[in-house]
Order: sequence, then structure tokens, then C-alpha cells
Amino acid sequence: MESFSYSASHDLRTPLIAMNGFARKLLRDYADRLDLKGLELLTIVKENAERMERLISDLLAFSRISTKDVRLAEIDMGGLVETVFDELRPNTESKNLRLVMNALPVGYGDASMIRQVIVNLLSNAIKFTEAREVGIIEVGGAVEGSNSTYYVKDNGIGFDMQSADKLFGLFQRLSSAQDFEGTGIGLVVAKRIIEKHGGRIWAEGKLNEGATFSFTLPHKV
Repeated sequence: MESFSYSASHDLRTPLIAMNGFARKLLRDYADRLDLKGLELLTIVKENAERMERLISDLLAFSRISTKDVRLAEIDMGGLVETVFDELRPNTESKNLRLVMNALPVGYGDASMIRQVIVNLLSNAIKFTEAREVGIIEVGGAVEGSNSTYYVKDNGIGFDMQSADKLFGLFQRLSSAQDFEGTGIGLVVAKRIIEKHGGRIWAEGKLNEGATFSFTLPHKV
């Protein structure tokens, strides 16, 4: 299934890139020849082509994880979180976004893969706190038995725990694509990465009060 997804996604990506490129060119060079309805329809074509392109890129990333070797090394989790947050922050319109950093145990895993997990979790937290007067994202962790546990908590829109099982399903979304951008694959990728490391990932939340995503990584042997 994963090899099929990779092949199909790769083959679909090229015509979509071309479609999106032509749509942008039409809007740039021929907008003055279209009426308002024509501009509206062409914009819809462009936006949907861009969304499909993002979806296919995410599918390709998801497929690659299954075949990628895990290269274990110590990871400065605190430094990683701060670096990723600083990289993501310019992409948000929120001017009142605050990161609360608590102590984080040193991680042990594939640095590039764990970075992707942090990117996906922080991106979600930033996205779903946009509407708050002050968006607060709290990150922390602790050593628990043979594992280190890490969490990303936010005061965003949250979710109904009755729908929690859908969060880590492929193409499953609890929010409307019109209200929040995204393909719904980010958490699936995070789950696959954590499980590939022998850990687990889960979520807790309350509608309109925020969400907490936690994951574990085994200690270095």
C-alpha cells in the first residue's frame, strides 16, 4: 500500500504542478481579460491545485518514513523545540503567541524524524491558537520509567474526546478545511515516526479549551 501511495503520489505531482503554474500565469498575465466570475473560478482552480499539491507532498513524506532507516543519536529536545518555534513563528499572523518552555529530558532517536514530529505538533498548536487573544503553547517532559515523555499543550480550539480516535487517521480531520489549512496527514506522520522509534503518541483535549499532545521515546540503551 505504501509503495503504491508513493508511486501514485509521485506520478500525480507533475501534472498538478503544471496545472498550478498555468493557473498562476493566467491570473498574472490575463486577469484584465476576465470578468469577476472568471477570476473567481480561476482562483478556485489555483487554490485547489495548491491544496492537492500539498496533500501529495505530505503523502510522499508519509510513504518515505516506512522505508527510512532510523539513525539513533542523542537529541537536545529543548534546543530543537525553540529552533522549530522560531522558524514557524514568522508564518503566523498572531502577534500574541507565547511559548512556555519547561524542562525537557534529552531525547534519543533519529534527529530529522523527531524534528518532523516537533514541527507537526507545534504547527498544529500555532494554527489552532490563532484566534485567541493570547495564544499559549506549553512544552515540557519528564523521565518516566524506561521512557521519556514529552508534551505540547495549547489553549486553542481543542476537540471533543469522543472524536479523538480520528486524530491519527489518514485524511481524518476534526476541523473544516475552509476554517483551517492543512491536509490532515501531519499527525499520521508523527504517529508513524514515534511508533518507528518504539514509542507511542496520544492526545487529550476539551472543546474550546485547548489540547495536549504527548509522546514517548525509549531511553538510550
